[in-house]
Amino acid sequence: MASALNSDTIAALDIGTNSFHMVVAKIVDQGFEVIAREKENVRIGHGAGEMKELSPEAIERGITCLQRMQQVAQSLNADIVAVATSAVREAKNKGDFLRRARKESGIDIQVISGVEEARLIHLGALHAIGQPEAAMFLCDIGGGSTEIVIGSDDEEMLARSFKLGAVRLTNRFFSTDSLHPSAVGSCRTFVRSTLMVIQPDISELGFDIAVASSGSAETVVRIIHAQSGQPEPKTFNRYQFTRTQIAEVVQALAACSTIEERQKKFGIDKNRAQIILAGAIILEAICDVYGIGTLMFSDYALREGLLIDSLRKRGLGPQSNDHDPAMHSVRQLAERCDDRIEHSENVARLSGQLFDQLAKTLNVPTESRRLLEAGALLANVGVVISHSKHHLHSYYVIRNSELVGLSDREIELIAQIARYHRKGEPKLDHAPYAALSPNDQHLVRSLSALLRVAVGLDRTHDGRVKKVAVAVGDQETTIEFSGSKKLDNELNEYAANERKALLSDVLNTRLKIVSSKS
Repeated sequence: MASALNSDTIAALDIGTNSFHMVVAKIVDQGFEVIAREKENVRIGHGAGEMKELSPEAIERGITCLQRMQQVAQSLNADIVAVATSAVREAKNKGDFLRRARKESGIDIQVISGVEEARLIHLGALHAIGQPEAAMFLCDIGGGSTEIVIGSDDEEMLARSFKLGAVRLTNRFFSTDSLHPSAVGSCRTFVRSTLMVIQPDISELGFDIAVASSGSAETVVRIIHAQSGQPEPKTFNRYQFTRTQIAEVVQALAACSTIEERQKKFGIDKNRAQIILAGAIILEAICDVYGIGTLMFSDYALREGLLIDSLRKRGLGPQSNDHDPAMHSVRQLAERCDDRIEHSENVARLSGQLFDQLAKTLNVPTESRRLLEAGALLANVGVVISHSKHHLHSYYVIRNSELVGLSDREIELIAQIARYHRKGEPKLDHAPYAALSPNDQHLVRSLSALLRVAVGLDRTHDGRVKKVAVAVGDQETTIEFSGSKKLDNELNEYAANERKALLSDVLNTRLKIVSSKS
């Protein structure tokens, strides 16, 4: 392991078979803020047959990369925590590489087992997906190995590591520039027979959601999305894709007779084009063997799990009882950027009360309540840029922040709900709003309408309004609010009525907002 951690900045370094990844994060109030990411395709496991030995050329590439990574970490005053996986784990000469790494780059590397690798990947994916209480099936396809986990929260009920990696299988089945006619079938049969060993265990345990991480899974997701013709999202985290789509990608990749053809057709770099067919076959086989119809992509994997684990060992970072990583991430951003967080919390509370009583009338899904809460908490983060037009700045800040546990669509909706909490209403001449589906446009209009009224109800910024009661009628809807009898609510009543137009329009009724006289 690396030297004792003393800095408030940590660099988690994943020394993989194909790539070296490093994520640098600053510790912030029981969490972390990612400040840098580094990745290099070192290919330390390439050309090594069954990975029994690291070639001299691979070691040189690895040491050179580690020196650069160390320079980046030093420039950010970060302590490095580094782990190595299958390529180093299996190499007979790993001692030579580890000694040189320590001497020439100053980095102490911990070689971790396949099961420990699976645990850390699971920890990272839990944080990214944001459904800790669900039983999660997780697969991570690395260069040298594939990890399979079934777990919920911090408990792994099953964790296995298979010697099925995109680099390893490329070396074995696809080592030539041109594709042999029988190679795909042979590779597919080998992978499925290997995975079948734990199929009875997985069937017995069962799972609620299936998740995939790693560069191979991300590349498959990007190919699938590119075929949709839609603009590329800022993040593919929580992106859902099907077994059928994966099979189509495998077929399309196999139809390319050379690496160069694959590279050109799918717009991927040469290194990834060389190994993606093997990676996609593993992903396809996982779905077939374990009966998975739909997968969700996790943008977090080993390096983020290592970061979270390192923070926890210091009593910091997201703990196992943080049952909603998404809202934890939202609150962190609010606390960093909002100069009146108490007001935003009051607004979130009031907007939630309005939602609970109007969701059915508005015809919005109950699970969208958390989007409204997040939008309320983040509505004012734009003040970190400027108080003037801060609602527009809030959209930019939210859209360009690393919010975990949320999909790109969810982040976009939260950003728009926050953006429309004041001033102009959602309009089709606003490009981001126009790009939404009709259902999502309705959702943004409805939730931002609730948020506008809630903002008015806390115009005094002191939380004096405690409770709202909604009475829905055919011709008129009444919102009656109550609070401390000792405090005047005239300003809050006036402000809420000033902001009610959008909600009245969405409800398609007259709307009256009054203070309780009781």
